[in-house]
Amino acid sequence: MGKIIQREKSIIPSCDVDIATYERILKETSDLEAIGAYKIGFQLGLSHGLPAIVELTRKYTNKPLIYDHQKAGTDIPEMGRSFAKTAKNAGIDSIILVPQAGPETEQAWVKAAFDEGLSVIVGGLMTHAKYTQSRGGYISDDAVLKMYMNAAKGGVTEFVVPMNKPDSLRIIKADLESLVNPTFYMPGYSSLIRDVSNYAGKHWHAIIGRGLYYSNDIRKTVNGIFSVL
Repeated sequence: MGKIIQREKSIIPSCDVDIATYERILKETSDLEAIGAYKIGFQLGLSHGLPAIVELTRKYTNKPLIYDHQKAGTDIPEMGRSFAKTAKNAGIDSIILVPQAGPETEQAWVKAAFDEGLSVIVGGLMTHAKYTQSRGGYISDDAVLKMYMNAAKGGVTEFVVPMNKPDSLRIIKADLESLVNPTFYMPGYSSLIRDVSNYAGKHWHAIIGRGLYYSNDIRKTVNGIFSVL
């Protein structure tokens, strides 16, 4: 699959909000070149249904829609086909998978998404504290890296990595570049954004949630952040 966002850098609103706030985000940003896509979370998807959210979105923009089920890819391999068909039939363009259930599920879900013509973005590392074992969490650091590498072996070129963990990103990037030319989607917005290109390369997109929808002027906030990418 090709890149879901053609430009090298952009901002992706992380829309984990109620529907009124989502429509406000659309109204204030849909015409901005800085916006590469919109990331739809489970709050919108489960409260209103993905088809309804897609229909609302298309009143304002044709920019790509990424569905983040938090965390898809953790079920048995056979469920991947149903998940991919549901997303595709709703009008979603791309899905985020975090394949903590192992390589068989990862392979099956990635293939099912590709078969449906969906773009796939794979995550492994998360932004919050105590996620990996080295930081006091449950998930082994080696398993996180395997999630990314197995995705790349399956044809995935787009990955979710935290902006607020640059040391880990450097390791992930170096390993991925042995297989693919990666594009990164980066939550965990912080002052580090000014330096991201130094360790993420040319192709990356900032996923920003509360920093946008808690803003009194979303449009101004988007343009301000984009000016430093």
